Amino acid sequence: MKKLLNTLYITTQGAYIAKEGETLLIRVEGETKLRLPIHTLGGIVCFGQVSASPAAMGFCAENDILLAFYTENGKFQARVQGAVSGNVLLRRQQYRWADSGEQSATIARAIIGAKISNSRTVIGRALRDHPEANGQSELEAVHKHLKQLLRQMGHEPVQLDSLRGYEGEAAKRYFAVFDYLISGDKRSFFFRGRYKRPPLDNVNALLSFVYTLLAHDVTAALEGVGLDPAVGYLHRDRPGRAGLALDLMEELRTYLGDRLVLTLINRQQVKGGGFNQSESGAVMMDDATRKAVLVAWQERKRETITHPFLQEKVEIGLLPHIQAMLFARFVRGDLDGYPPFLWR
Repeated sequence: MKKLLNTLYITTQGAYIAKEGETLLIRVEGETKLRLPIHTLGGIVCFGQVSASPAAMGFCAENDILLAFYTENGKFQARVQGAVSGNVLLRRQQYRWADSGEQSATIARAIIGAKISNSRTVIGRALRDHPEANGQSELEAVHKHLKQLLRQMGHEPVQLDSLRGYEGEAAKRYFAVFDYLISGDKRSFFFRGRYKRPPLDNVNALLSFVYTLLAHDVTAALEGVGLDPAVGYLHRDRPGRAGLALDLMEELRTYLGDRLVLTLINRQQVKGGGFNQSESGAVMMDDATRKAVLVAWQERKRETITHPFLQEKVEIGLLPHIQAMLFARFVRGDLDGYPPFLWR
């Protein structure tokens, strides 16, 4: 099993990544703030005005350290990676399946089914743990409706367009009651709908940022097992889009993303004053809030869970790597089907 190495998140504006021997240096205004041996790193994520020397970028590429650059509010800009690794036959099979509508739909159904099931689990746990909270009838109705969607999807012919319809309907219903899952500061943290580009409120800003972190981890995991993150099945080819990474994210969004956001808000680990709104209406976190989210994300990844398919205790941060590994085994023919992550 892959060792869960640290992902380094750099948010200090003006920071510079340099190389010295087998070590990376993080400098700010010419002063070295951090020294990290390369073997301790699993990835580097930079937000805003952060740069790196050519030597440092080459060093990361040679050691399979994914170096990614994002804007301050989490919009992807670029990543640095070395030579493509992995079995060429694995990728050829991945591409063949992507050209098959039937095979793509079969994979998409497994992923969408897991996403709907995991969304239902989030609501079910809220109903069980907070029976006195507002919106019980609305939550119960959506909980029941998502179960009906799963049944209908399982009995209909497998077609991508119809599957996307189920996915869209489930997401619409789920986010329609998401505000009832928020019990923290309702004046600062309310949810009226999913707004991505740009996020227009504090909750959407948190969701978009955490999804960015998850996308990085899933992309790195797919590259690590030799799959092409750009060629997906539910998310079709589009220049600049990591289709397969987005596919595998769907089953992990609620468990890794939404739960963390709800915990941060409901436990008041983030405050309403930690968000700023630009003239365009986009909402962004300030540096302190962004760092608090990153710390919580890293701590969450170190927690353990019994994987539902492997039946082994694993660190939560390994879930993207495990799902990528299982998907690669499926593509190679070692598994009869892809076992998506199902949260019980």
